[in-house]
Amino acid sequence: MASEASPDVALTAPPKRSSLDDGPALLVVNTRCRMGRESFPATLAALEARGIPLVGCHRLSRQKRMDQVLHDALESGVRRILIGGGDGTLNAAVQHLLGRDVTLGVLPLGTGNDFARSLGIPPSVEAACDIIASGYTARVDVGLANGRPFLNAVSLGLASAIARRLTPRFKRRAGKLAYPVAAVAELWEHQPFHVRMATERGEMEQEVLHLVVGNGRYHGAGNMVTPDATLDDHRLDAYTVAAPSAESGREGTGLGHVQDLSTLARVALSLRRGEHVTHPAVTAIRSSHLYVDAQPPQDVNADGEIIGHTPVRFELAPAALRVYAPAPAPH
Repeated sequence: MASEASPDVALTAPPKRSSLDDGPALLVVNTRCRMGRESFPATLAALEARGIPLVGCHRLSRQKRMDQVLHDALESGVRRILIGGGDGTLNAAVQHLLGRDVTLGVLPLGTGNDFARSLGIPPSVEAACDIIASGYTARVDVGLANGRPFLNAVSLGLASAIARRLTPRFKRRAGKLAYPVAAVAELWEHQPFHVRMATERGEMEQEVLHLVVGNGRYHGAGNMVTPDATLDDHRLDAYTVAAPSAESGREGTGLGHVQDLSTLARVALSLRRGEHVTHPAVTAIRSSHLYVDAQPPQDVNADGEIIGHTPVRFELAPAALRVYAPAPAPH
């Protein structure tokens, strides 16, 4: 966990009015995420100890039930929503929060917790509750993939294939090792694909092994999209990993596969430090919008969940979500 990472967002907003910060909150914890079931009592105790009143608390395992609970709470006027879970849980919840005068409190109980990491929220219930109790908020952008919101990143290629292996049961059993174990298993079967991309700066085509489009800085349990990506810069940051087998004419051969695996391994080793953007096989892209088509068609993985397939148009909803975040450091 990179709990020491600095927040992505510019935390310059003053505390909100007391009617917002002091009102009762709704707590929803996804018991299917890695730490959800066992952390529920500690979460309740931490919120009570900090004087955060709850209008309701729910341990949920079904998406439809969470949708109904959030809908009913928002319709009744609840303006603080505290979500315990991973990035997939937050992804599902944010669809209900856009366009509402509400504040999201993040309790990082999942496997990746990349949205919390981008905000600078430490990976403990007590620390996350401290941040909620402090009352500081920030406005962050929300990405849109064919109109569907995402918080962290959307990926095509390797990460989507890995996501298919990351079942809730596997993530609970493997814990923090879930992502690397799934990645190693998938690498041996992964094949390059052709992408055509259109950005505000023009079009490009490439044979790639992997493509990531990010709203925040992190994806894949602590890997960086780009080192300077932030949640409030009103831009999408993306990168591709080109397939060297296509350039050498060895695509589809055993030697070509070895070339591709070697490239992916070298890029993967530098992702956590953000140094992958200097690798010759990596192309970094920044744009307010992006259109991607692929052959063969590729699954689209948003915040760890498969939401469809290519083609996909990426856009931004600037400053569309208010979240509790660490207070700015004193100058």
